[in-house]
Amino acid sequence: MKRLTTYFLPLNLKQCSILISILLGLCLANTSVAASKIKVDSIIYGDYLVTMTGSEPYIENGAVAVQGKDILAVGTQQEIDSAYRSKNRISGKQRILMPGLVNGHTHSSMTLFRGMADDLKLMDWLTNYIFPMEGQFVTPEFIRVGTELACYEMIKGGTTTFVDMYFYPNTIADVVERCGLRAVIASPSIDFPSPGFKGWDDSFAAAEKFVDERRGKHERVTPAFAPHAPYTVAPEHLAQVVASAKAFDAPISMHVAEAPSEIEIIKERYNTSPVKHIAKLGMLDETLIAAHMVHPTVEEIQMMAGKTVGAIHNPTSNLKLAAGISPVVAMLEAGVLVGLGTDGAASNNDLDLWEEMRLAALLHKNRESDPTVIPAMTALTMATRGGAAAIGLGEQIGQLKPGMRADMIQLDIGRPSLSPLYNVISHLVYAVDSSDVVSTMVSGQLLMKDRKVLTLDHDQVKKAADQKGKEIAAALSRRQQNP
Repeated sequence: MKRLTTYFLPLNLKQCSILISILLGLCLANTSVAASKIKVDSIIYGDYLVTMTGSEPYIENGAVAVQGKDILAVGTQQEIDSAYRSKNRISGKQRILMPGLVNGHTHSSMTLFRGMADDLKLMDWLTNYIFPMEGQFVTPEFIRVGTELACYEMIKGGTTTFVDMYFYPNTIADVVERCGLRAVIASPSIDFPSPGFKGWDDSFAAAEKFVDERRGKHERVTPAFAPHAPYTVAPEHLAQVVASAKAFDAPISMHVAEAPSEIEIIKERYNTSPVKHIAKLGMLDETLIAAHMVHPTVEEIQMMAGKTVGAIHNPTSNLKLAAGISPVVAMLEAGVLVGLGTDGAASNNDLDLWEEMRLAALLHKNRESDPTVIPAMTALTMATRGGAAAIGLGEQIGQLKPGMRADMIQLDIGRPSLSPLYNVISHLVYAVDSSDVVSTMVSGQLLMKDRKVLTLDHDQVKKAADQKGKEIAAALSRRQQNP
């Protein structure tokens, strides 16, 4: 007491005792308040919190409380801090906090074919380059290396969920489980020989086995069927897919109405158009992730409206291959679910959803001669909440609200090219790029913090990809010498 009274001089002993009692009372009160708060695994902050719930564009000085895999609470920083406590608090200073992006269509391992064959017509590109090189190089090891490269790129760019359609889906699923992303992984089937298969029977049998064994195995992996396209899979085989998808309660991912050549083939073979063709087989009554959907008719757009059919818009890939421009405005107005995709890196040539968002907004303003169509919020919706609905995961992801999976990203808005900031939503679509993403979280697990990927090793991923690239380059050189 003597030392304390010395510290509080010129107070007398009685006054010191009173003051000490008050201080002890305050300490006990603060301890009691802290103890009354709910302990959570993480609290993530943002100067701007974009929830994508539709109730409000954003919350200034917002925060999200995370418990386990799920979002427990969303609100202002003051609201969250008054009710929750956590040792893991991620600062939101000069940050936008928002849902992770949803890539509705890609072929992840085709990162290893990035830039291999460009500026070619679709059928030339497919039949003379992609299919032959797949036959030569695609193995489980190729898939592992290519998928790790793709996942690293997507984590860095803020994509938290992707829909994949490529060979050796079990290998893809293993990489996804390790790296922490969320994925709908669709096992491909096609009517002619493909890597590991002689044709339809064995490839479809493998797809059924994959879906059966993987369903319910991991909360971040949704197995699906992937018949390649209406022009590469016979009607009776597509009917098999519909029956199995119904039996396993699994989604279907397929290229549909992608290019004029497909329209011509379906017209010549079946005297109809692609969407009507698959509708007769019952495919529109299932959860269908319809990649590209560039050439649906007005009647077909109405057929898809209100269904569990998601049209995945891939603007970069479609432009690069001159496949056409999808009637996104008409589909949205009709009530069709529309999401965004990058396609594979062999036809894009990256997996950057920010580019797709911006291009989707700009492209359709020009196509419709109307700068008011596809405003920034609509483009952002297609990459988040709308994209989640389009792939059948709208009840789990795409929004920041209690009960949803804790899939979210933070973006740095401190650099000069993002100043001044008048409209957060506008900036996200027209100014931000993938390098502005600083943190990526999926199911409550941080996959990237302060631009450092935590679940994949940068040097190992790049070294393995570069080695595969050298092998492919050598094969391309031999093809050119011996056409």
